[in-house]
Amino acid sequence: MAPGIPHGIRRSLVLLATAAATVAGAAVPAAADPTPDPRPYTTAEILRPVAPPPASGPAGGARSVVDGDGIETARATRPVAPGVRLSSYDRLESDKWLRVDTLSVDLVGSGVRADYLSSGKVADRHTVSELAAGHDPGKGRRTVAAINADFFDINQTGAPLGPGIKDGRTVHSPATGVNRAVGFGPRNAGRVLELYFEGTLTLPSGGHPLAAYNAANVPAQGVGAYTSAWGGADRAPTVDDARPVAEVAVRDGEVVSVSDGPGSGPVPEDTVVLVGREAGAGLLAALEPGDPVKIAYRARTDGGAVPRTAVGGRELLVVDGAAQNHDGEGNNTAAPRTAVGFSEDGRTMQVVTVDGRQTDSGGVTLTELGEMMRRAGSYSALNLDGGGSSTLVARQPGSDTLRVENSPSDGSERTVPNGLALTAPDGSGRLDGFWVETRTPAATAPGDDPVAGGHPERVFPGLTRQLTAAGYDETYGPAAGAPRWRAVSPAIGSVDARGTFTARRSGATDVRAERAGAHGGTRLTVLDRLARIRPTTPRVGLADEKATGTFGIVGLDSHGASAPVEPADIDLDYDRTRFAVAGDGRGSFTVTSLTGSGAGRITATVAGVSTTLAVSVGLTEQTSADFDDAGSWTFSQARADGSLAATPDGHSGTGLRLTYDFTRSTATRAAYATPPRPLVVPGRPQTFTLWIKGDGNGAWPTLHLKDAAGSDQLLRGTYITWTGWRQVTFTVPPGAPAPLTVHRFYLAETAAARQYTGEIVIDGLTAQVPPTVDLPEQARNADPLIDPATVTEARDWQFAVMSDAQFVARDPDSALVRQARRTLSEIKAARPDFLVVNGDLVDEGSPADLAFARQILDEELGDSLPWYYVPGNHEVMGGRIDDFVAEFGPARRTFDHEGTRVITLDTSGLSLRSGGFDQIKELRAQLDAAATDRSVGAVMLIEHVPPRDPTAQQGSRLSDRKEAALLEQWLADFRRTTGKGAAFIGSHVGVFDASRVDGVPYLVNGNAGKAPAGPADEGGFTGWSLVGADRVLPGEQAAARRQPWRGGPDWVSVQTRAHVDALTLTAPSQLVRGRSAAVTAQVTQGTRTVPAAFPLSADWTGSPNIHIADPDGARARHIATLDPATGTLTALRTGTVTLAVTVNGVVRRAEIMITAGEVAPAA
Repeated sequence: MAPGIPHGIRRSLVLLATAAATVAGAAVPAAADPTPDPRPYTTAEILRPVAPPPASGPAGGARSVVDGDGIETARATRPVAPGVRLSSYDRLESDKWLRVDTLSVDLVGSGVRADYLSSGKVADRHTVSELAAGHDPGKGRRTVAAINADFFDINQTGAPLGPGIKDGRTVHSPATGVNRAVGFGPRNAGRVLELYFEGTLTLPSGGHPLAAYNAANVPAQGVGAYTSAWGGADRAPTVDDARPVAEVAVRDGEVVSVSDGPGSGPVPEDTVVLVGREAGAGLLAALEPGDPVKIAYRARTDGGAVPRTAVGGRELLVVDGAAQNHDGEGNNTAAPRTAVGFSEDGRTMQVVTVDGRQTDSGGVTLTELGEMMRRAGSYSALNLDGGGSSTLVARQPGSDTLRVENSPSDGSERTVPNGLALTAPDGSGRLDGFWVETRTPAATAPGDDPVAGGHPERVFPGLTRQLTAAGYDETYGPAAGAPRWRAVSPAIGSVDARGTFTARRSGATDVRAERAGAHGGTRLTVLDRLARIRPTTPRVGLADEKATGTFGIVGLDSHGASAPVEPADIDLDYDRTRFAVAGDGRGSFTVTSLTGSGAGRITATVAGVSTTLAVSVGLTEQTSADFDDAGSWTFSQARADGSLAATPDGHSGTGLRLTYDFTRSTATRAAYATPPRPLVVPGRPQTFTLWIKGDGNGAWPTLHLKDAAGSDQLLRGTYITWTGWRQVTFTVPPGAPAPLTVHRFYLAETAAARQYTGEIVIDGLTAQVPPTVDLPEQARNADPLIDPATVTEARDWQFAVMSDAQFVARDPDSALVRQARRTLSEIKAARPDFLVVNGDLVDEGSPADLAFARQILDEELGDSLPWYYVPGNHEVMGGRIDDFVAEFGPARRTFDHEGTRVITLDTSGLSLRSGGFDQIKELRAQLDAAATDRSVGAVMLIEHVPPRDPTAQQGSRLSDRKEAALLEQWLADFRRTTGKGAAFIGSHVGVFDASRVDGVPYLVNGNAGKAPAGPADEGGFTGWSLVGADRVLPGEQAAARRQPWRGGPDWVSVQTRAHVDALTLTAPSQLVRGRSAAVTAQVTQGTRTVPAAFPLSADWTGSPNIHIADPDGARARHIATLDPATGTLTALRTGTVTLAVTVNGVVRRAEIMITAGEVAPAA
């Protein structure tokens, strides 16, 4: 069989770091910002599953932006002032995500002006927001935006390192060799230039150079001048450890004091302080009080007039329209960035900030930044300070408050000494328009997406959405005036005088705010009716009575479309003597404790639908393992070697030494330490802490728990990149069923190229446990994608899906191999059109494993059934995909079958990009092509790793959550805009599950061989899936486009085919008329008992006189009803009925007699 052609067939894819620079020949103080440790270091990053390295990466370092092959996934723009526009966008590059904010500024024709921004004191540091709020823009002007500017002496004085000019006057001189700047004026045009400082010091001994003015450092052998504008920083750091040093105070042109060391504290308003070092100290030491001193200085450019405003920068990014290559330079690492560029005539300015060192944005190199500036329109551009300093603030229309638009990498704004402020002329104050938005910001709204935020632009029928309208004048500055509100489509909803929109029925409408010709609006979508609600967190933990917690309520309709629920629409029931709960004005609630201890529940009810969350106050420390029994722990391994031993050198007493060897395989390796007995942890711990004496090798520590359902909970710690003792925190997933049991601790290495040996010591395993509070069991949402055989087989065509057998070639007669063969035999007997093996058929991905997999497929299926093999993570085990491709052909495919475009992707590295960036672009291209292809009525996307994990563990999903959100958005947009079908099939989790997101059904296919990863009643059984699909006709597409909120088209069903060792039907033999009884069926799989209920497909049938469906549909001929959703059998009239249940072809029957009175006892 040809590698590139599937076996037996020949037929033909909104959203969304700066290193220190040194200057040759000069001792420059440390600048912001150091290169970070590349390992995860925040809790959020640690909790993300870490994927093995991609199968291949760009040669020669990151070149994604330079290559120009990225995908813009989201963009928003808004006016800031006439001539100033802010654009914010997300890009997915081949090696990272980027979040970029750009200001486009008309410097000449709009009246906008760029000002030097500071507190007025050179060495004083404040946030950009604080600097902008305190900036004096001048009479008749307003500050509308601001950015950080120069690199600065972050570790000592805090002063800028480059030149600074304000209103044409020198504010501070640059460090030696640091002369690049962006300048504005004398008129408003901007340019990149070199700025030099020239100063003269006239003493009784004659004229001498003045080397610095209010500068972060005094050059060697030189003299620097400091005025009251310097600020409160000590002057000692300006001369480092130079000897000798002298300082002279000059007032009214005469020396008033001479000292043999630098001073401290602010310089008086009427005084100039001269600081000299080495030869410069000798000049000053010769002075005496009363000696005359004259100071003169000026700025000089490399050509042209001195600008009115200038701030320093470093690397040239664009020169004469050409982006510069900085490869090989020390600061050319991916980092958060700030840059300023100009058009060739200097009339237009581009300001760019790029977020970095975050999951949402990896940052860019200088080379990449230059290319970005060139594409933004810059003919010349300069890099300003980046890293944690990068900040951009801007106002919204109708406001004078400047808000932070980017995401500073420190988690909050860094204090900086200077920046650039953009100011614009005042407007008339007369109302010109309204800036309308939801009061709940999308970025922080309660949501159900894989990434933070929600959809406040959506609302449910009968519920509300609060809107705000900020009036603005012709300059987008604030203007007074209350709006009159109206909904353009009043049948969809209405809006009152306070801006509260009340939804009436499903659809979409513009909502407008208007007054005397001024107007503004936003678009709202009313979803299908509310089906269920959930809190954004199942538990709110408060440390003490001073702590505050938050939660929101998310609503979902039956098609998986979500929207935040306004606090005004929510009824809360809780103990008001114990807690205080209040709306936060942004769509969520805040919770505080009134007693400082205890726990309780909050029940939220919306339109008759309820959910409950827990609130607890305080944590207690509970020792889980003190390792006094370390000698009784046992060692085991996966593809590794090692040992355990008790050691007296624990953190506090006896510890457990774990020695390991990770050089014996390129597949994932692990070294396990198992306690002599399971360690049961009382209560519901939120976290565990463990002391680890690290060896610096970077192994991945995991605390392996078992929950109350017997499922694995793998708590990941931060990579062990340190040496010595460190306490590591392991966070427990909020939904893990208690009680929890510590099963074992282990180290793992997933990267094939990382080969090493080492040893660590562990001690002091402690659980942090809040007060206990029990929550009511939440009913599972039984998604209608799971159907019985009668529905699935009635579709136009069918195909089979199997996955996760995980056998190895060295054990060809194992139980796992027998299960795989059994599955294939059942699939062949079902006669589907084709089979998709959706990953992890093998366990270790060796060439022998892959060849054995082909042997089994050939032996069991022959040429009678076409099959496609989609790789999973166990097909590569942290290595490359090459062996799989050599055995089975391409790792991804696209083909059409009966009107459905089937797209398979390679997620063997646990992400989309790990399979190659090209496949993401191909997915986008295939969706676009399918949208216009009349022969295609639906798209089926299949990959091993799903975007979501339905279990509490949340560890078996796409590791990049923005990729997951992007995938979901693309499929939802395809369905909504085309009316064609879209569906997704994944595996990897170890359970069967079905759900939907924005009308798109998602199947998680369970294990075919390997033991399930969840409880039996939550999809934890073995088997396979039969997928039935219909052609989606043009009329169905049109109907779905007209009413996308209905979740159409209805085109796909799935029958989950559990392995059946035995099937049991339990029903009463007799039932009195008018009464009800439970009917159940159970599947036996070895020692596992599985209820025949969602997500396991079961066909319930019976004699003609029993109604098997919604009981309300019973007719006169029916003497009993069975509701399959609840398993409730209700007797209506006397007689006898026969009931049958079928699971994967196995049938069990029961006969029930319905009597008129009490059933006689058995003799």
